[in-house]
Amino acid sequence: MKHVTQRLLPGALSTAVAIAGFSILMGSAMAQTKGGTLSGIVQPEPPVLVSAINSQAPTQYVAGKIYQSLLTYGPDLKPRPELAKSWKISPDGLTYTFELQNGVKWHDGKPFTSADVVFSIDKMLREVHVRTRAVINKYVASVRAVNDGTVEIKLKEPFPPFISMFEAGTMPMMPKHIYDGTDYRNNPANQKPVGTGPFMFKEWKKGAYIKLARNPSYWKKGKPYLDEIVFYVIPDSASRAVAFEKGDVQVLRGGDVDNVDVKRLRALPKAEYTTKGWEMFSPMSTMLMNERKPPFNNVKVRQAVMHALNRKMIVSNIFFGMGKPAISPFASATMFFDKSTPEYDFNLKKSRELIKESGVNVGQYPIKILSTSYGANWDRLDEYIKQMLEQIGFKVSIESADAGTWSSRVSNWDFDLTVTYSYQYGDPALGVERLYVTRNIVKGTPFANVQGYSNPQADELWAKGSAALDPAERQKYYSEVQQVLVRDVAIGNLFELEFPTLYRKNVKNLVTSGIGLNETFDSVSIEKD
Repeated sequence: MKHVTQRLLPGALSTAVAIAGFSILMGSAMAQTKGGTLSGIVQPEPPVLVSAINSQAPTQYVAGKIYQSLLTYGPDLKPRPELAKSWKISPDGLTYTFELQNGVKWHDGKPFTSADVVFSIDKMLREVHVRTRAVINKYVASVRAVNDGTVEIKLKEPFPPFISMFEAGTMPMMPKHIYDGTDYRNNPANQKPVGTGPFMFKEWKKGAYIKLARNPSYWKKGKPYLDEIVFYVIPDSASRAVAFEKGDVQVLRGGDVDNVDVKRLRALPKAEYTTKGWEMFSPMSTMLMNERKPPFNNVKVRQAVMHALNRKMIVSNIFFGMGKPAISPFASATMFFDKSTPEYDFNLKKSRELIKESGVNVGQYPIKILSTSYGANWDRLDEYIKQMLEQIGFKVSIESADAGTWSSRVSNWDFDLTVTYSYQYGDPALGVERLYVTRNIVKGTPFANVQGYSNPQADELWAKGSAALDPAERQKYYSEVQQVLVRDVAIGNLFELEFPTLYRKNVKNLVTSGIGLNETFDSVSIEKD
């Protein structure tokens, strides 16, 4: 196994240069088995395969094999080379310089150069990637092509988490020659995506499968090992489990089958199991209440809702122990989590008291739970929330929605209450702040502040926490903001998800980094039985 060599440069920041030639291989390239088709599941079916435009989990899963970014990240969340072979950060933390890999081509044969990087970051992502553009517009002063193989990014002010943004779901590199000067969201290439990754778009039969084929001109010599990847669309969870049992599908992501089936599938003689590969994401299940209108514009009502839910029961009975109740908006395994943040216990008496104190007759405001399409566990969660809210006086119904409808409705604030999950992206300034700050109350994405929470005190604490260079100072601000957000029930934090990956024993090198199954799969191979 080769490792990144790093040297520290002088300066206030620990500034690292990553040397080219890094690769993740579990064994030598000569030992890898070449060929074969890897079969997985994409669930629910994504609305589009362009991660610059859509950040839903199924999109990131498939698009991660087509598109790449400048870096990827290990299980320790330290950056590793990808389209950039080396990088350095200036001592004042304001200038990031990336040296690009040689000989990289887009799937249509055009060369990948610094012009594509400048276009991606400074133009396309600044407009269409709502999660990323919030950071770019706040912190990035300029993006400049020094030459064809070198890019310089200057920040307006130091922002230490910036180096953690360069994975393919957050900062995908997009082809300038295809998108520049076009309507990004309606470009025909969105239907047949063109990236630099090890697999090329081959076919999408809606409701059946998405096929990717090996990129014969991939810039990492000898890779990828697979000939093809097929992502099957199988709406029924039980059928997905059967497909894995029979060997028709070799990989299951967390959520592909009901948690009740995981123990049985894990015990199959040819099955492997891991919960690794989620270090970058630390998924958190959340309940979004639209705070623009009654009854959820009243903080006591939101507090009452939290006391009405037995989150330990949700984890143990509905999700079969795969997770743990959330204490704060920060996942417990991530940086700056504060375990002293107060929790909402399950207390129906307290819940009813808070409803009374609120002065709101919640029965006058019938609410609809907008369901996700993530599977039976999530459907049961919606049913449980409905039952518990009815016990404290709400009138509740459930609306079903597919992935595209859910995304559109939530993006346009057209909901009363919905449950989802979000990724934390290695640093609260990247993955958590976006869901709470006033400036991110924007339409167009379900992964912004769609609930409409606004608190100047919290905004100030977020700003101070992201700007501070001293980790102890950041902890101080982030501990305080956790207290504020939990008190306000800015979002209903339900539980931290544990996602299992199930795969056949002959699938090798499936999970090798902190972004897990969202990786390129360029090192994945299938051993012949």
